[in-house]
Amino acid sequence: MNAPLAQGLEHWLPAPDAGPDWLKERRQQARACLSAQALPHSKQEAWRYTSLKGLLEQRFRAIDAPPSAVRPEDLAAVLIPGLDAHRVVLVNGRFAPELSALDELPDGARVGGLRDWLGRDPESLRDRLDAVRGESNAYFALLNTAGLDDGLVVWLGAGVRLERPLELIQLSVGLDEPRVAQPRHLVQLEAGAQATLIERYVGLGASPYCTNAVIEVALGRAARLRHERLQMEGHNAFHLAGVYVVQDADSHYAGLHIGLGARWARTELNTRFRGEHAEAVLQGLYLAGDGQLLDYHLDIEHAVPHCRSAEGFKGLLIGQGRAVFDGRVLVAKGAQGSDAAMSNRNLILSEQAEIDTKPQLEIQADDVRCSHGTTVGQLEPELLFYLRSRGIDAAQAQRMLCLGFAGEIIDQLGSEAVRGQVAAVIEQRLDEGSGSGASDDGAFEPAPDVSRRT
Repeated sequence: MNAPLAQGLEHWLPAPDAGPDWLKERRQQARACLSAQALPHSKQEAWRYTSLKGLLEQRFRAIDAPPSAVRPEDLAAVLIPGLDAHRVVLVNGRFAPELSALDELPDGARVGGLRDWLGRDPESLRDRLDAVRGESNAYFALLNTAGLDDGLVVWLGAGVRLERPLELIQLSVGLDEPRVAQPRHLVQLEAGAQATLIERYVGLGASPYCTNAVIEVALGRAARLRHERLQMEGHNAFHLAGVYVVQDADSHYAGLHIGLGARWARTELNTRFRGEHAEAVLQGLYLAGDGQLLDYHLDIEHAVPHCRSAEGFKGLLIGQGRAVFDGRVLVAKGAQGSDAAMSNRNLILSEQAEIDTKPQLEIQADDVRCSHGTTVGQLEPELLFYLRSRGIDAAQAQRMLCLGFAGEIIDQLGSEAVRGQVAAVIEQRLDEGSGSGASDDGAFEPAPDVSRRT
């Protein structure tokens, strides 16, 4: 018998319990763990600045119908012009093969929908699903497991290299009442394999909806993955994400995380080294405006010696936007020779904007090199004066400086088409934000008292 879930979340789980017996058991175990846990609350340090009230008030229900038909113009509206990529499309959390383009994959590469894979070859996933997430009891990741139904599976054999990026589009469309999708993605690269994954979340329409996604990434020895994650949900959307990465020796993970959309979003990034001389580089950029909360949590674990991690996140806060950055690096006992650096830099462009930032280091070994830091500031008056003295109006000068600040992260995106898309959205958001409490010349209002908690 199923144990009760926290009020407001009982309808997140679909009624049917399809799939092999081992998957049904896993769902039940996750549900039992949820029932034994309290719903996250503000007295927990990890949830200190992020309330679930707005999320629970929506009374989301699981999507229990086949995916809505997507018109060609709907898909065309979310494609990035000029992006040459293999493509997987999920509509409301369900794999849509008719919209996907996977006919030119190299030998040794298998890419497909999780639901289809479970139907054709369930045993191949038995020891892989939930293995990377491991012992994490993160509440919403458990909820994802309890409702596990569909998503993306990527498997590259030893030495296989994807020459073109693989683009995953999670499209939310046609939702006329509050609904939640919980896609589950599994990416496994065997020894020496290489790929670029562009994971995008987009929504059409104004209805509130929720995405609760989990992705598990396992990198074999010397495997390399560039993982670009673009959260561009609709403005009434809620977005939860758990990213779990484990790395064998000499592997390389480059994660680029862009947060521009959603009314409320929380992303939890977890990386663990299990082989020496592995490297993880995580960078991020978020822009929060009126009515938005964007929350990032990082947990990097150096469990073995001689690994390197570097995290650099930047934030732009406009209007009444709020953001949270909570980064933790753990260097475990015995992880000698670890190299870890974490930074979080923020620009606040209005008096009402707010950032809560807390980078942390927990070091249990000696002979390590570790650093962390955070900054919260405003646009430099000297630079504004310089631009205005050359005939550039105040609003345009501010936009130029903001784009320059964000450009350090945008330039790391691998595709010129993606870089252009992200820059265009940021510029549009800045234009919209400059109208919120702006001065007569369209510039952002000054922020004499920067709101910051660390």
